[in-house]
Amino acid sequence: MDKLAFLQNWFQRVWIDGDLDAIGEFFTPNSQAAGVMQGLDLRPEDFEELIPALMRMMSSPTVTILRHLETDDWLWALLVVRAKTADTLAPIEFTAQVAMRFDDGRIAEAFNHFDLLSFFEQLGVLPPEAMALFLSGESLA
Repeated sequence: MDKLAFLQNWFQRVWIDGDLDAIGEFFTPNSQAAGVMQGLDLRPEDFEELIPALMRMMSSPTVTILRHLETDDWLWALLVVRAKTADTLAPIEFTAQVAMRFDDGRIAEAFNHFDLLSFFEQLGVLPPEAMALFLSGESLA
């Protein structure tokens, strides 16, 4: 199985083309994805809510895989997501990492990290340079 092609197909069909009915084709029935939101493991059906919520905030996304590493049943990838804000069409760019274990040609478990801090800064819902502000002791409250 070509795991890299599988990952590219996942992003194209489900995230970019919006084919939410295809989600089950990519995951084993008991799979879980960790790391999208702290303390929350996502089941395949949870992506049916997460993806539309994120896609309402951006348009014209592309996903470019910068680096990847495969073993017998694992795939790790570093990627960059480029899109435009849904309201102003300003460019957005943020990085992500995914690590996936495969079982019988589908994702059995995944560990993800998406730079959502940068994503929300670029959307304008967090102040610019939010990380620097937080590190200096500032608060949004």
